Amino acid sequence: MKEGIHPESYREVVFKDMSNEYSFLSRSAASTKETIKWEDGNEYPLIKVEVSHKSHPFYTGKAQFVDTAGRIDKFRQKYQKFDKKSAPQEEASQDETPSEES
Repeated sequence: MKEGIHPESYREVVFKDMSNEYSFLSRSAASTKETIKWEDGNEYPLIKVEVSHKSHPFYTGKAQFVDTAGRIDKFRQKYQKFDKKSAPQEEASQDETPSEES
């Protein structure tokens, strides 16, 4: 290995998969301000990740829908006003359809 390019501050860190609440303890040099109490009673730095081997489709063999930030709800709330305007127009156009006379 090349000298002088690798971090010296490796320590034990808890990684937490936010999509399924799975956590594991590993070593890392990544910095974080959050901490968590681990199963052994010690407190470790916490690094939150969106995808781990417990949630990634390659490892699980199935696709999982992950909406971590509520993006769909935010989209619906943002564009809900446009949906309400189009609904009365559709009803009005259906009422105006000519009926068949005998």
